[in-house]
Amino acid sequence: MLFRSIGPEFQTHHYDKKCFEGIYKVSDADIWNTRKTLKKTLIDAVKEKLSDPAISNHYSPSQVVTIKETLRDDVLTIGFARRFATYKRATLLFSDLDRLDAIVNNPEMPVQFFFAGKAHPADKAGQDLIRQIVEISKQDRFIGKIVFIPGYDISLAKRLVQGVDVWLNNPTRPQEASGTSGEKAAMNGVMHFSVLDGWWVEGYKPGAGWALPLERTYDDQGYQNELDAATIYTTIENEIAPLYYDIDKTTGRAEGWIECVRNTVAQVACNFTTNRMLTDYVNQYYAPQSVRVGSLVADNYKVAREIAAWKKHVRKEWNDIAVVSYTQPDSAYELSPSKELKAEVVLNIGSLNPEDIGVEMLFATSDNKGKLHIQNKTDFQVVEAHDGVVKYQASILPERTGMYQVATRIYPKNPLLPHRQDFGLVRWL
Repeated sequence: MLFRSIGPEFQTHHYDKKCFEGIYKVSDADIWNTRKTLKKTLIDAVKEKLSDPAISNHYSPSQVVTIKETLRDDVLTIGFARRFATYKRATLLFSDLDRLDAIVNNPEMPVQFFFAGKAHPADKAGQDLIRQIVEISKQDRFIGKIVFIPGYDISLAKRLVQGVDVWLNNPTRPQEASGTSGEKAAMNGVMHFSVLDGWWVEGYKPGAGWALPLERTYDDQGYQNELDAATIYTTIENEIAPLYYDIDKTTGRAEGWIECVRNTVAQVACNFTTNRMLTDYVNQYYAPQSVRVGSLVADNYKVAREIAAWKKHVRKEWNDIAVVSYTQPDSAYELSPSKELKAEVVLNIGSLNPEDIGVEMLFATSDNKGKLHIQNKTDFQVVEAHDGVVKYQASILPERTGMYQVATRIYPKNPLLPHRQDFGLVRWL
């Protein structure tokens, strides 16, 4: 279906990401039926795994029979499959078992959960998470509604990212490195539900998945876990399940859900491809660096020699730069759109050129831990220069009000530098 809607260029990676919008041309029936087929294939694979005595040692024979009889391909299916590291909070869903019971056993909008994955052999805490999930899944109220699938491998992972309806990921902020399983799921029209961390902070689009907030509400991890679990329950109850079960009586399809599947492919999956990765590397790094290398080596390394000589000169003079005078707001300053902020710095820079020195004012706010976060920067301009004494001025009419920490610093400035951090001299005034 994806190849038909996007075009043959997709298979060879010779495509523009807008081609993913071809999914909007696919009929509702094709999308709905494809998603149901993929889910049925997944459920068949799960039953096969559970029937294999060589790998299925979590459940008794009678429990396996119950699970196989309970699983349905017309039920909203949420998947969680990955390495069982503690920061991934695999058991967060089980914070309130009574509420989870009400969700999975809702007679009008039932939900089934699939868990899979492995822990490192030396990671006892991760192994304990798996044991906890298995034990809970054996309870009468959860048997066949919450299933831990044994024998996690590439084949099963493929079925999961294709066959579930929603991919759940709830790591501890901000510890998620990427989240490639979610990216693969999105390529299959599976919607993601995750903390705005890892890839999802970039990938999330309204109408193409669900998100837990980026910022923590509590410093206490226990309180934060409680809040996140409650948010997951509420989102499933009030948003995800109602959308999935909003079935048109005429067509037998959930039109709103189908539209979200389209949005997931067109707006999310399109940004997480090897094509996009390589294009970004080429456009942002390889090509500019190739041009820069060419400019550095031209004319017997003329530019490289100029940069080296300039750095040597600045290093020699840097410690001798003297502050003649400067005026700036108090270190704690209240910005107001009606109050223009003026600041002035006068430096004796010796034999340096005025353009060799950058002067900037920074505005920062502090969080509840006292850590400063820079909100804005303003550059000073050269207004007067005579015999090595240079006057820099800045005039700011802020757009946002509030209390800010204010500070001014100077740094070496040269358009030939690839980046400011290439020359790490700085002085705070």
